Amino acid sequence: MKEASWSDCIYSNSSIKITPDKAKAKSLIETAKERIEVLIKDLNEKTANYIFEDCYSSALEMLHALVLLDGYKVDNHICLGYYLRDVLKRKDLFRLFDDCRFKRNSLVYYGKRMDFETAEETIEKTKALFRELDKIISSLNYSQRH
Repeated sequence: MKEASWSDCIYSNSSIKITPDKAKAKSLIETAKERIEVLIKDLNEKTANYIFEDCYSSALEMLHALVLLDGYKVDNHICLGYYLRDVLKRKDLFRLFDDCRFKRNSLVYYGKRMDFETAEETIEKTKALFRELDKIISSLNYSQRH
């Protein structure tokens, strides 16, 4: 079944309800923040696509941490996007995430490298997504949850 909504993700077991895993979420958040801090130092035409992949990984870890705190295990990136759109009601973040996901899949699975300007723009979009996810997690009063 190809999921088209969060409800489909639940129905197909691509997203399952679990006990919130605060320890794992904390670890993912720490890893994501450490990675994103060291990334942009050597941005140039040769490194841009690799830096984008790492920025995407950091945003993805933040998103996984968010769903873990909410008590879900999500098996695919598409359903993570539907969580943003359908559960959090953040269509803006869904569109941002989906654009980054598409570009990452094109790069990783089809070898379609981005030109430097596109990669640079996409890195900025991914960093913006990361910052918004960090705000959402912080608003959950995360510091008192672990």
